[in-house]
Amino acid sequence: MDTGLPRAQGAPALSARIRVAPEDFDVTELDGFEASGAGEHLLLTIEKRGMNTAFVARLLAEWAGVHERAVGYAGLKDRHAVTRQRFSVQLPGREAPGVEALERDDPATGQRLRVLGHARHSRKLPRGALAGNRFALVLRGVEGEPAAIEARLRAIAGRGVPNYFGGQRFGHAGGNVGKALRMFAGARVKRDERALLLSAARSALFNRVLAARVAGGSWDRGLDGEAWMLDGSRSVFGPEPWSDALAARLERFDIHPSGPLWGRGEPRSAGEARALELEALADPESLALRAGLEEAGLSQERRATRLRPAELDWSWRGGDALELRFALPAGAYATSVLAELGSVVDARAH
Repeated sequence: MDTGLPRAQGAPALSARIRVAPEDFDVTELDGFEASGAGEHLLLTIEKRGMNTAFVARLLAEWAGVHERAVGYAGLKDRHAVTRQRFSVQLPGREAPGVEALERDDPATGQRLRVLGHARHSRKLPRGALAGNRFALVLRGVEGEPAAIEARLRAIAGRGVPNYFGGQRFGHAGGNVGKALRMFAGARVKRDERALLLSAARSALFNRVLAARVAGGSWDRGLDGEAWMLDGSRSVFGPEPWSDALAARLERFDIHPSGPLWGRGEPRSAGEARALELEALADPESLALRAGLEEAGLSQERRATRLRPAELDWSWRGGDALELRFALPAGAYATSVLAELGSVVDARAH
């Protein structure tokens, strides 16, 4: 993916296309918890093709005869893909209808839905309640020297990539940032859209700080005044003086540098790290986004600047198709991994 954001590991190693077919973008949610086995919610694990998450949520509401508010899901999954994810449906004091009525396979539209499992649970499935996602991605029409491509993949496996927010956060042609600015200026928006625009504004500011750190070579090392984030959690500590212990923890990916998710209050960082953050967000548009987020009542939070895909593996399919397999934690984007490889074009846009 060519995001226009600076790469950490040099010029593109390849050019390719993704999502030539839905099967080329295969995603499986990694569950964040086990079903309790009892309760008024039914958890369903669903495999879908040619349907986005909101569409399946509407199908589930119709199937169960409930309002869409009674349907929960942990994450949004794309239509042009094959994905497996969990949904919950609130059915207090009721038996679930037969799950076979949900299933479909329509060759004319390419839509497919299968129920892989179901169990009772005590609570609605909230957003973000997943451990991560496992990906199997096929790049087609790959152009580039195979040895250089594999060297880049080994570098990504060993060093990681900048933990940018992906383009999905910013809407069609990145328009959500402009919409957020208009909302902050007084334009009225629906409640659901408001949450999306606040998220886009925060994500844009984080990406600007991270881009500055990538350009300066500090995205995967600590600066003076660094606020550190524990791997696999939202816990932050520091600043504290640099030490051999911090260096060892950074080397083994136990901790990561962090950047601001903007809101009210002062950033957790200090010294050189805070100075970089404020300089990266000193342009008029960033100042307007900062003010809007503060006025909306959001508080300062942090996000790791570094991301390492787990269990990264790859194999060639013939001469010009490359399959990548890896897992990412919740909130991380496969597009950040692809962008570090090179210029990967989404075939849906062509």
